[in-house]
Amino acid sequence: MSIPSPSGDAADPELICSARGCRAPARWALRWRNPRLHDAERRKTWLACAEHRATLGDFLDARGFLREVVPVSGSPTLDV
Repeated sequence: MSIPSPSGDAADPELICSARGCRAPARWALRWRNPRLHDAERRKTWLACAEHRATLGDFLDARGFLREVVPVSGSPTLDV
């Protein structure tokens, strides 16, 4: 999910956490796929702030959907 940055530059979107109701900047990209619906090459992405990385990842992992978690390009990240 993304919204335009405060500068109003649509080419420079601010990446926002995908957790419901969270407006924090995204630090992590959770890459996933539903094997019943998507081929092996397909990946979808949820964005997560530091606070929601674990809960979003646990939700996807419990269903066998989570494939990888990577830092969002250009963002400071936490080593967890």
